[in-house]
Amino acid sequence: MRYFPHTKEDIGRMLAVVGAKSLDDLFADIPPECLLDRPLGLPGPISEWELVRRLEEMAAEAGGDWKVFVGAGSQPHHIPAVVPALAGRSEFLTAYTPYQPEISQGTLQAIFEFQTLIARLFGLAVANASLYDGATAMAEAVLMAGRIRGGRNVAVSELAHPHWRETLTAYLAPVPDARILALPSGPDGRTDFSRLGELPNPSVLVVQSPNFLGAFEDLPAAAEHVHAAGGLLAAGISEPFALGLAKSPGALGADIAFGEGQSLGLPQSFGGPGLGLLAARAEYMRQMPGRLVGETTDTRGRRGFVLTLSAREQHIRRARAVSNICSNAGHSALTAAVFMAAIGADGFRKTAQANLDLAERLKAGLLALGFRRLNDAPTFNEFALRVPDWFPARHAELQKRRILAGLPLAGYGRAWADAWLFGVTETAGKDGVDALLREMRP
Repeated sequence: MRYFPHTKEDIGRMLAVVGAKSLDDLFADIPPECLLDRPLGLPGPISEWELVRRLEEMAAEAGGDWKVFVGAGSQPHHIPAVVPALAGRSEFLTAYTPYQPEISQGTLQAIFEFQTLIARLFGLAVANASLYDGATAMAEAVLMAGRIRGGRNVAVSELAHPHWRETLTAYLAPVPDARILALPSGPDGRTDFSRLGELPNPSVLVVQSPNFLGAFEDLPAAAEHVHAAGGLLAAGISEPFALGLAKSPGALGADIAFGEGQSLGLPQSFGGPGLGLLAARAEYMRQMPGRLVGETTDTRGRRGFVLTLSAREQHIRRARAVSNICSNAGHSALTAAVFMAAIGADGFRKTAQANLDLAERLKAGLLALGFRRLNDAPTFNEFALRVPDWFPARHAELQKRRILAGLPLAGYGRAWADAWLFGVTETAGKDGVDALLREMRP
């Protein structure tokens, strides 16, 4: 977008329209202590190529060639060049909502394919057109289960992502009589479901697998416990590639599945955008939030796509709306569809296997250096270990050399005071893992 500055005459005419004498009058209602009373200290005018070079230098200072061994909800993955090339085409790179199917068939078909791929990935009958991110997907899954079961009692694993749980708490704060029971971690690093009986008439049990510590949960046991109590199982995931090797949530008893889709072709981009995933069994389709694209035929019998089951407040009576989600993460969902189609099922499995192998290589190397297991639970590409006394200082040294090795867990639970979370993806490679282990030697 080009920038056209306003002349003094332009500014004077606009001020006259709103009845202001100066630009300062527009900010008269802001308290003086909130206003900056000095110049910004910006450099003088420079040429375009000088500006580009300076921006590149600043980007290198902020990010640069870091070696990252942390996941915790956001994962670095290789993105084939075909993905941004196709997703960035002008037909797709738009914020337009496809309300008019006659001029939106390309976008609608792309979302339909995305829904199909996510439904297959989660092993469930239907998926929606995406949500904002994993945290809002968890919250919407809980609200959906409440509408289905007619209850407000929610059991949530303490091993689900802590930021997601905070979002869920915020969502449920205004809900009358809502009750959240936190299920603790057992000694094996997985959720202890035995306390579910403390919650009468649970509408849903929320479990993340792999959980925040990277361990695979026992989803069949979770399903057995909550179904016996009359509730639904909502199973979440922050690393979709784990499903390249593990059975799908639907195959393990989940009624609703949710998660974060950033790994599916989206760069980390300093924290966003994300991509919320949500799927469910067919009988719960009409309680799904957000949008759903369906397949139909036109008057000539030709295949077509339409936006359907958009049960939001702008479409139906507010009291009957099932969601206040105002948009799907449209372009992120399209990018994920291109990514999954590009790598295919075989590529998905191979990438998952590479992640698992590299994580086990790093784990074995760290254990040989004196790190200790937090538990014996099976993990995918993230794992938590108790660290030696010398490690925090070494971590600080590595960070100065642009190596980010692990996330301290002390702020997430007293039981993890000396534990750190490590993550590995295929972007590290065998040489990267071995180089980190050499740097870690005391």
